[in-house]
Amino acid sequence: VLMSLHEMFPAVNAAEMAVQRNPRSWDAWQTLGRAQLGLGEIALAIRSFQVSLHIFPMNPEVWKEDLSWARKLHEQQKATKSEAVQAVAKGNELAQGSIPDYDFESDEIVAVCAAIAEKEKALSAAKTVVIVSASGTVETVTEKEDCPTTPDETLFIRAR
Repeated sequence: VLMSLHEMFPAVNAAEMAVQRNPRSWDAWQTLGRAQLGLGEIALAIRSFQVSLHIFPMNPEVWKEDLSWARKLHEQQKATKSEAVQAVAKGNELAQGSIPDYDFESDEIVAVCAAIAEKEKALSAAKTVVIVSASGTVETVTEKEDCPTTPDETLFIRAR
């Protein structure tokens, strides 16, 4: 009833309790296997169906419907996992192949590095200092290399 209401967790719990009460009940093991299939636990369901068949091997319903269906699902799950692994491996190969080999000594790279160095040199010539005093006043001072600003004793934080 719980499986028909799509209450799979309570169905598995109820079937496990039935198996605990009577471990020799083939239909309890079959019900447990079906509930485990409902949760997507294919390997556990196959084991439950096998126990059911061990108890009552002449049951055609478990042979033809339950166990064969669970084995097909298990094979599909294996195939899906192997396809996913292959797809990830193929994606990694593509990612490895798509990284270009850069020549770090090319003229363009050297020119870019020289331009960045010139810009940094110009910025370091005129430094801006923000001074926050203990009283909370904020003062922005532009320093020159030859004449750095000397803060007074009320300096709280100095940041560049």
